[in-house]
Amino acid sequence: MAERTIPTPGASQALAGREGTRARERYLTPPVDIYETPQELVLLADLPGVSRDELEVRVDDDVLTIQGRPRPSAAGELRYREFELAPYFRQFELGEAIDQARIAAELKHGVLTLHLPKVQPAQPRRIEVRGG
Repeated sequence: MAERTIPTPGASQALAGREGTRARERYLTPPVDIYETPQELVLLADLPGVSRDELEVRVDDDVLTIQGRPRPSAAGELRYREFELAPYFRQFELGEAIDQARIAAELKHGVLTLHLPKVQPAQPRRIEVRGG
């Protein structure tokens, strides 16, 4: 599995009539750890402030995409801000060794755990021949 180097969403799209003073939306690249076992790859991504409802994990054309939008956890109306929460975005290119139909995800305490099972090699077997 390799990280796919592509521009973040909207970075290459020039919008007609857009004001030059407005900045495009910024994305943070969440740090990840990837572990390998004989059965699977396990990807751990730090996504602080992201709830399950604001997280999207998808596979499309052999590309695993992680996208999350953190929400402020404090109640009340914002009066002053020095720290801005930015959305997370990261993509990985999956190889043929990953069984994409069996990928599982879990989000707990701001850490996304993805289980990427490896494709099991074909096992030798005897094929029964029936008589006609």
